[in-house]
Amino acid sequence: MEQPTAHRWIKTECGRAKYAELAARPGTMARLRLTWFVLIAALRDWRLP
Repeated sequence: MEQPTAHRWIKTECGRAKYAELAARPGTMARLRLTWFVLIAALRDWRLP
C-alpha cells in the first residue's frame, strides 16, 4: 500500500495516526482542519530525520 504524500512531511507515528483519522472525515470543515493540521505538523517535524 502506498503512503500518502503528507507522510513525507509528517514524520512522527502519532502525527501520521492523527492524519489518517482526520483524512477519513467527510466535509468541508474536516478538510480545512486536515490542511491546518498538516501545515502545523510539517513545521513541527521539519528538523526530524
